[in-house]
Amino acid sequence: MTTPLSLGYSPCPNDTYIFYALIHNRIALKGVELQSPLLEDVETLNLWALNKKLDITKLSFHALGHVLDEYCVLSAGSALGRGCGPLLVAKPGFDPANLKNAKIAIPGRLTTANLLFRMYTPAATNLLELRFDTIMEAVKNADVDAGVIIHESRFTYAEQGLACLQDLGQWWEETSGYPIPLGCIAARRSLGKKRIELIDQAIHDSIVWADEHPNECLPYIQQYAQEMDKEVTQSHIGLYVNDYSKDLGNEGLAAIESFLRLGREAGILPDSFKQLRLQI
Repeated sequence: MTTPLSLGYSPCPNDTYIFYALIHNRIALKGVELQSPLLEDVETLNLWALNKKLDITKLSFHALGHVLDEYCVLSAGSALGRGCGPLLVAKPGFDPANLKNAKIAIPGRLTTANLLFRMYTPAATNLLELRFDTIMEAVKNADVDAGVIIHESRFTYAEQGLACLQDLGQWWEETSGYPIPLGCIAARRSLGKKRIELIDQAIHDSIVWADEHPNECLPYIQQYAQEMDKEVTQSHIGLYVNDYSKDLGNEGLAAIESFLRLGREAGILPDSFKQLRLQI
């Protein structure tokens, strides 16, 4: 009898939406047994991946660049798109020319948001790691001069009296021409091609099921959501769960390859000769 596989994803609405049907047995996953999922902040999952803790895990694409020798990308489950990137925010009146000497809050060293910011403003080196849901408060309290925000904060920063200095996703899209790759679901290469393909298909089917039964997913999603306003939750899902989430396709894979290549050229990511997908 094989040992059930470990699974981790974030408590953010896009992940709980994606995995609802799979972990609540609304779809079949034959040939693979899963442990009860671990729901953790994405930076915790990123750090766990460095130690190969989980078999299947949500990862920032920045973190993926550090663990490609161990993990491969699944075609389903990613957060990738246009108009959905991290935002650099500050109090109104902050001069972006001062970013070089400013104290900037980031939502984790291995987050895509951090890599994007470092590529956008390489001269800014005074970075403070904070949990993503505490960054806006830190900016408001002047604990930091500016902050890089992700997830639901994108929809609420203006209500908090903050101003957007730069949409980092928009900067990426204009610079590269690709949609911004934010996060993915990755699997240990050692699981083997057959099991990885079964898991990939199940996550795809879980998204399709959620699209067909969105109301059934809501109580589970709201149980873990940072922002309890249902409209914000729905906006979050609508923005981060899209066609790329069901299948990265050629454009999605090209966007990831470009992102990792530029991260390596910037000296932030290590070289790797592993392919993104099921090259076992």
